[in-house]
Amino acid sequence: MKLRLFPPEPRSLFGEIVDWMLVPLLLLWPLSLALTYAAAQKLAHQPFDRELGEMARAVARQVVFERMDPGQPSRARLRQPETTASMLHADDADQVYFRVLGTRGEHVAGDTELPVPDELPVLHELLFRDDQVHGEPVRVAYVRVPALDKRTDAPALVLVAETLGKRSRLAAEIIKDVIFPQYVILPLAVVLVWFALERGLAPLTTLQQRIRRRRSEDLSPIDEREVPLEVAPLVQAINELLARLDRSIGAQKHFLADAAHQLKTPLAGLRTQAELAQREIDGGQQDARALKRSLQQIAHSSQRAAHTVNQLLAMARAEDKASAIRLQELRLSRLAREVVRDFVPRAMDKRIDLGYEGPDDDDNAARILGQPLLIRELIRNLVDNALRYTPDGGVVTVRVTADPFGQVVVLQVEDSGPGIAEAERELVFRPFYRTLDNEAEGSGLGLAIVKEIAARHDSAVTIGEARPRTAAPGHGPGALFTLRFALAGS
Repeated sequence: MKLRLFPPEPRSLFGEIVDWMLVPLLLLWPLSLALTYAAAQKLAHQPFDRELGEMARAVARQVVFERMDPGQPSRARLRQPETTASMLHADDADQVYFRVLGTRGEHVAGDTELPVPDELPVLHELLFRDDQVHGEPVRVAYVRVPALDKRTDAPALVLVAETLGKRSRLAAEIIKDVIFPQYVILPLAVVLVWFALERGLAPLTTLQQRIRRRRSEDLSPIDEREVPLEVAPLVQAINELLARLDRSIGAQKHFLADAAHQLKTPLAGLRTQAELAQREIDGGQQDARALKRSLQQIAHSSQRAAHTVNQLLAMARAEDKASAIRLQELRLSRLAREVVRDFVPRAMDKRIDLGYEGPDDDDNAARILGQPLLIRELIRNLVDNALRYTPDGGVVTVRVTADPFGQVVVLQVEDSGPGIAEAERELVFRPFYRTLDNEAEGSGLGLAIVKEIAARHDSAVTIGEARPRTAAPGHGPGALFTLRFALAGS
């Protein structure tokens, strides 16, 4: 794992765009200069190559062949070599060389310093190459002239070379005329790009100022019509976040209001009973039974307040998304049996038959992936809810069933209480919701906690009627809460 001593600095969008636009431009500029130089050299060669080729053809037309002996091959010679040489050497800007080689490769006329190329052209084909004469670069044009008897005699070779003075000057003029404007255009392009980026990013600055000027309680959506099209998806995402935040804050405010209301009743009872007991003591009344009743009411009210606080803490743990990350393999059957064992004394006080049906603790068939503390809280709330609403003499059953074909483990809590009407089966999962004609005490948070924990474990809780049984008088159809958890490793 890498440890960073300093957090990374935020990157500038303006700087990123400038880097991706100007840096390639600055890198491509030398390449443009190189291509311009190569193009200038090519353009400078073209007119002078044509002129040099014409001189080579003119010299080739001065080559004549004669046969001294009928049995011997023809020999090449140059008409008026002095005139040809003076004509070629008349250029004041560059030095011109020429050379004529005969049918046997012998030197006929011209400058012997001019080297012979390794690759010879076909007849009448004009070729060009770069070479050196006396260590100075030259451009060479050469052509082959056919002899009298093309079948037996080899052709003659004519070479004309010229130094590169005129070519270099023309190339320099072209480069100067083409590259000099680039020195002006490049800074101008940089300034224009900079200005365009500032103008293009100005709406983002305006949007930033609008958001910064907002009050902390203002969660209204940002007007998407006042932002550029490219920024609209970002503004839509911000608006969705603001809407979720508004709903979350609203739900928290509602939750806090309901929690304060739920805590106010037991706390008011505590205060009332404490004041009543104090008045009886101050009045000199020694009625032990009245004082005991007041103390019992105080204990009962404090128990209700403690239960509500514990439920609020459980609700906070269930809504903690970070806890869903800390998952581990656990045996659902073991947790169910432990919870049932904890509630046995309370069930005995109400003469309720509390039982467990399912595999043993060591059975691996009921292994799920979950957070033990939350799963235990889920089962506790289901059992607590069942015991609260089941009349004395009723039956509450906690059932764990492994379904290997469906790759799930089923948890059920069944009671013989009054049941839940279909119209209220979704409402009972709301915090602090109480069913109609409900006289049982409770905070109204138990089923909300169950739903939240189930959602954290990719499960859902459903409510149905208990399976038919022979119920005692006064018992209703009962309620059946069912949850399905994925098997560990499935």
